[in-house]
Amino acid sequence: MSPATVNLVARIHQQRDAAIARRPTREQAEAAVRTLIAYAGDDPEREGLLATPDRVVRSYDEYFNGYYQDPVGVLQRTFEETDGYDEMVLLKDIEFVSHCEHHMVPIIGKAHVAYLPDRRVVGISKLARVVEVYAKRLQIQEKMTAQIAKTLSDVLLPRGVGVVIEAAHQCMTTRGVYKPGVGMVTSTMFGQFREDPRTRGEFLSMIGAG
Repeated sequence: MSPATVNLVARIHQQRDAAIARRPTREQAEAAVRTLIAYAGDDPEREGLLATPDRVVRSYDEYFNGYYQDPVGVLQRTFEETDGYDEMVLLKDIEFVSHCEHHMVPIIGKAHVAYLPDRRVVGISKLARVVEVYAKRLQIQEKMTAQIAKTLSDVLLPRGVGVVIEAAHQCMTTRGVYKPGVGMVTSTMFGQFREDPRTRGEFLSMIGAG
């Protein structure tokens, strides 16, 4: 592992251990949901709401399981038998659902992930898996974009990485300013994607980003 990868692994494991240590019990989580139901104005003991706390907690297990997964581990198995292939590898339109860390409502979008391999490639499903790991956390889109790109760069050690995310944020489409149809685009580029306008242009052209 490179020093950058070693540091990334240590930080991820530290964050995961901290998440496990501070995690409330299931009973505490269900009690919190009942409190929120009462705060909303309804009766948590009403027949139609009796099973809601259990359902909400189980849905949280799905929405936020990225805190307990290791994105570096996802990328550890790579392949060197590429017959000299050194052109761009791109996986585009990776659909995801994340949640805004400010209002805990969905961020729904798609990610485009590309890299220029340096002797090693990784299975394409692993690129989608890394997106999922970071999406399954409370997020802001800018941070999520940078996390995906930095992980790919630190672990694969490619000649360049490009990540573009397009998403709609329900914190502004269903509340607040109420602006449906508005999309946010973020990007992070490393290596040749940042330094070479031709590489960056090819990437943006391939994902239809102008």
